[in-house]
Amino acid sequence: MSEPRQILVTSALPYANGSIHLGHMLEYIQTDMWVRFQKLRGNQCIYVCADDAHGSAIMLRAEKEGITPEQLIANVQAEHSSDFADFLVDFDNFHSTHSDENRELSELIYTRLRDAGHIATRSVTQYFDPEKGMFLADRFIKGTCPKCAAEDQYGDNCEKCGATYAPTELKNPKSAISGATPVLRDSQHFFFKLPDFQAMLQQWTRSGTLQEAVANKLAEWLDAGLQEWDISRDAPYFGFEIPGEPGKYFYVWLDAPIGYMASFKNLCARRPELDFDAFWNEGSKAELYHFIGKDIVNFHALFWPAMLEGAGLRKPTAVNVHGYLTVNGAKMSKSRGTFIKARTYLDHLQPEYLRYYYAAKLGRGVDDLDLNLEDFVQKVNSDLVGKVVNIASRCAGFIHKGNAGVMVAGDAAPELTEAFLAAAPLIAEAYESRDFGRAMREIMALADRANAWIADKAPWSLAKQEGKQEEVQAICAQGINLFRQLVIFLKPVLPLLAADAEAFLNVAPLTWNDHQSRLENHQLNPFKALMSRIEPAKIEAMIAASKEDLLAAETQAPVGNGELAKDPLSAEIEFDTFAAVDLRVALIVKAQAVPGADKLLQLTLDIGDEQRNVFSGIKSAYPDPSQLEGRLTMMVANLKPRKMRFGVSEGMVMAAGPGGEEIYLLSPDSGAKPGQRIK
Repeated sequence: MSEPRQILVTSALPYANGSIHLGHMLEYIQTDMWVRFQKLRGNQCIYVCADDAHGSAIMLRAEKEGITPEQLIANVQAEHSSDFADFLVDFDNFHSTHSDENRELSELIYTRLRDAGHIATRSVTQYFDPEKGMFLADRFIKGTCPKCAAEDQYGDNCEKCGATYAPTELKNPKSAISGATPVLRDSQHFFFKLPDFQAMLQQWTRSGTLQEAVANKLAEWLDAGLQEWDISRDAPYFGFEIPGEPGKYFYVWLDAPIGYMASFKNLCARRPELDFDAFWNEGSKAELYHFIGKDIVNFHALFWPAMLEGAGLRKPTAVNVHGYLTVNGAKMSKSRGTFIKARTYLDHLQPEYLRYYYAAKLGRGVDDLDLNLEDFVQKVNSDLVGKVVNIASRCAGFIHKGNAGVMVAGDAAPELTEAFLAAAPLIAEAYESRDFGRAMREIMALADRANAWIADKAPWSLAKQEGKQEEVQAICAQGINLFRQLVIFLKPVLPLLAADAEAFLNVAPLTWNDHQSRLENHQLNPFKALMSRIEPAKIEAMIAASKEDLLAAETQAPVGNGELAKDPLSAEIEFDTFAAVDLRVALIVKAQAVPGADKLLQLTLDIGDEQRNVFSGIKSAYPDPSQLEGRLTMMVANLKPRKMRFGVSEGMVMAAGPGGEEIYLLSPDSGAKPGQRIK
């Protein structure tokens, strides 16, 4: 038997400036399921995380609330910890980046990078708020867009016309903090020389540490040439001061990933069997996995491994990237009540309902996951209550009534026993590769077979017949053994259900290897309902409560996170923003596969007065691209051209569908002509 693996796992650090919502929970739940699976298999798997507690946004919100930043982050950490615990996310340690361990490690890594020549300094001209006495990040500057003259736009992009620009190009700039007119000032900044690690990153990102789609995205940045990264901010700033540089602070994103190390070091101080250096020194045999969302890939797969390399530390074994969460097919919406906080969900529904639904929908890729609330109710009720729990509730009563709760020996369905044993390695491999959806499909297929076999044997009918009691007991004992197997397979996803099932089964906590054994001549405890069905009224109440949360939040809206936008979800757009999109009818003149790209087709589009080159990820639905030639479709004609590894894409075609083979190019009604605008 192989030696247990040493594994350290992290999730992205939640920002200590707001509540956890269901979009965040997508990451922590999937990480927790993977960690629980590893522990169930007997591996040493440590799961650490922390609140990301630095930055201007924290400082400004604390000031607005009349408390210190330390008080603010302590309050938020208590809220976050409670939400995670109640969602059964079982961290070995949940720490804070505002800690002694993180300060020491940040200073250590910085000084190693500096001494090795990987830090540069130069003067930077920025807007300065004379009333607030601080330099302003782009998101703390508002003014009139230099392109379309829209008012009240941020310092780096216009939400109306989509233009991007430097803050100095804004007309009539104002500080979003004080309302004062900012002035330009020079300041000395510190830069991490990321280009020093270009060759290493080109190799590392293609070494199997990343999903292919993520590696392809990073290749765009690598091919364009890496730039030096500004890692400093000027006082006032809530964070760590740079050693030997009074009034200069580490930018929050420098010390945030070091927070993974700091949380683990904090745990090592309480767990003497853990050796910090054995996990983090260069050449470590331990495994290190980061679970993150696709919005922060550049920090984790470019900046972070380069920092580790430059500081003489080990790099991650893998960075596992996931997509965003949508609800009912759209971005989470406060006005529709689908921007649901973790606590609001927990006030109405059991955590394991969501854990199972996420598991059933999660694959290995970076596609977005949709929480369709109608499907959510149906799937949980059908799979967990109607299939898994149903087996135990069907069989337990007959064993208690007919044999005083003692399961008889024997195997009434050897073919089913063998099928369950044969499926175990497939389920384990799916868990290991984070293909949770495939694992759930395998498990539910087994549950279907077990239920069909019990229905065919119909012990409830046999129990009414003379001389059939032994057969009834054999059938029901087999049913309980199959239920026990399903519980083992589902334990990483449903730890509460597993604990309740273990109490009913009268067994010690189950491990993965227990699936190879059976219960025979075994005393069961009385059966109690293990899970109840979701009532649609609870969903409606949760949505209504989320709308109420919005009303409460609007009366005391905190300062937004201007520097560290970790939440990819945005509010609904205004009509004017949508109206700025130039939709055109386009004729597909030529369609061809892109050499070296798994998902892309290269389309030549005629939009009347010109032809455009567009790359589109629809290859899986159109394996023969030539079938698209001569067809009319719709495209966004005023999308900013995007440089890709394979060329420049000059727009976007419109398509719909769940993905894979089910992607459908949208087409205009008959009679449309290339170049016509769609109103």
